[in-house]
Amino acid sequence: MEPEEFDSDVLRQFVLAFKKGKLKPIVKSQPVPKNNKGPVKVVVGKTFDTIVMDPKNDVLIEFYAPWCGHCKKLEPVYTELGKKYKNEKNLVIAKMDATANDVINDHYKVEGFPTIYFAPRDKKNNPIKFEGGDRDLEHLSKFIEEHATKLSRTKEEL
Repeated sequence: MEPEEFDSDVLRQFVLAFKKGKLKPIVKSQPVPKNNKGPVKVVVGKTFDTIVMDPKNDVLIEFYAPWCGHCKKLEPVYTELGKKYKNEKNLVIAKMDATANDVINDHYKVEGFPTIYFAPRDKKNNPIKFEGGDRDLEHLSKFIEEHATKLSRTKEEL
C-alpha cells in the first residue's frame, strides 16, 4: 500500500480491494532492460515470470549482489557460459541483481550470493540449486547438461 494520503477512507478502500482480490502486489524492480540480447539475459522483478517461469525454456538463473566479491569473480565465467549455450533455443542463461529486485517466487530462496538455480521447463516450481561444485565453466556446464530437458547439442565423442 503506497497511499499519497493515509486516512480511514483510504484504508477502507484498500481493505475492500484486497478482499475482492483486485490488488496487485508491489514488486521492487529495476527498469526492464531495453536491450536484452546478450549471452546472459538480465532478469528484473517485473520480468521474472516471463523469463524464468517461461514453460518453453530451461533457465539457469544466478541471483547476485553487485558488491559481492564471489559474484564479481563469477561474472566472466558466467558470461562465457552464456556464450557457450547461446545457440540453444530452449535454454536461457540469466542473472538477477537480488539486492535491487524482489524474487517473487518462494521456490527460489536467496540466502547468500551468488545463488544459482536451474529451472527445468516442466518443473518451474521445483528448481534445482547449484551446490557443492566449483563455480567454473566445467562444473556449471556439467550441471546444465545433467538437468537440461532438451539440448540440441550433441556431445563430442572422444
